[in-house]
Amino acid sequence: MGIFADFLHARHVSPDRSLHGPSKEALSGVFLRAGRVYLFVMALVLLGTGFMPIVDAFVVRLPGWGLYWLNMISAVLDNATLTAAEVSPKMSLNQISLLLMGLLIAGGMLIPGNIPNIIAAGRLKIPSSAWARLGVPLGLVLMLIYFPILLLTT
Repeated sequence: MGIFADFLHARHVSPDRSLHGPSKEALSGVFLRAGRVYLFVMALVLLGTGFMPIVDAFVVRLPGWGLYWLNMISAVLDNATLTAAEVSPKMSLNQISLLLMGLLIAGGMLIPGNIPNIIAAGRLKIPSSAWARLGVPLGLVLMLIYFPILLLTT
């Protein structure tokens, strides 16, 4: 994927467009951002705890391959939130592996899929339509490629 990204970068980014520029951020801004991240993680832990009875009653019963494909919703929902809400200690290693791989792969399909997508799209000014034109087909192909590999190795 790194080689593919480098190939796309060379074709679509002009040499004068740089990510490096003057960046001045106050120390208070750093602490504010750190506090927000802490609150977000705390909320994820509380969310996971709140959903545990539902997860233990229903999600734990799903096979690993079902969790893999079900987690394509990670393309439109943040995968950190889904992970906090879905993972249970009562799950098998197979279920957890397939669940997480589904989240990781599908999370790149659209901008809301994970926080790095949101940050990258915002900083690089990538519109949702451009992200989706590349991300959805590529994500579907990757889901199809990884699925049999994961079934054989988990």
